[in-house]
Amino acid sequence: MGLSDFFRPRQSNFLRLLKDQAQKTLEGMEALEEFMRTASEQDAKRVGQCEKEEDELRRILIDELNRTFVTPIDREDIFALSRAIDDILDYAYSTVDEMSIFGVGPNPFLQRLVSVLREAADEIHLSVCVLKDRPNLASQHAARAKVLENQAEAIYREAIADLFRGPKSVDDIVYMLKMREIYRHLSNAADRGDETANIIGDIVVKMT
Repeated sequence: MGLSDFFRPRQSNFLRLLKDQAQKTLEGMEALEEFMRTASEQDAKRVGQCEKEEDELRRILIDELNRTFVTPIDREDIFALSRAIDDILDYAYSTVDEMSIFGVGPNPFLQRLVSVLREAADEIHLSVCVLKDRPNLASQHAARAKVLENQAEAIYREAIADLFRGPKSVDDIVYMLKMREIYRHLSNAADRGDETANIIGDIVVKMT
């Protein structure tokens, strides 16, 4: 690679990798949504596989950042956006993992929460896909993702309130503690989705 190649912006690589990450997060959230319907080991494994594949995409993107001096958008924004997208799927995987460890299955609150988070992941994916050519449209998709994340937080609070409504036995208390941790993972996923939308908004402001 010559010096001119080092200084040339690798726009297609960075934006493609971000799109691939957003796509993988969407696939992972779709698998999580299916798991909340089926509680099947196969769907749980799909979430884990998506998480591993996205980790590899992020490693490739960071390697690109380290080897490229000039980037199409601020390198700090690329890094932050990549990390936030990755974190969403990390929390999806930790949700499945702890459900397996704790021996608990899906319930209506989990199904509702994950359904909204999957919709938000779809909006984030659409936003990243049009970030370069249609930044204003990207901003609209990011705004929709934020609305959905707020809906997820409302469901989270409803689920926690229901959980703490009068446990009657030690078993009830143990179940309550387990579910609180699982709900918290999904609340964290919502927070990271909100952060992703904020980063996209910041990038759009700089681009326009």
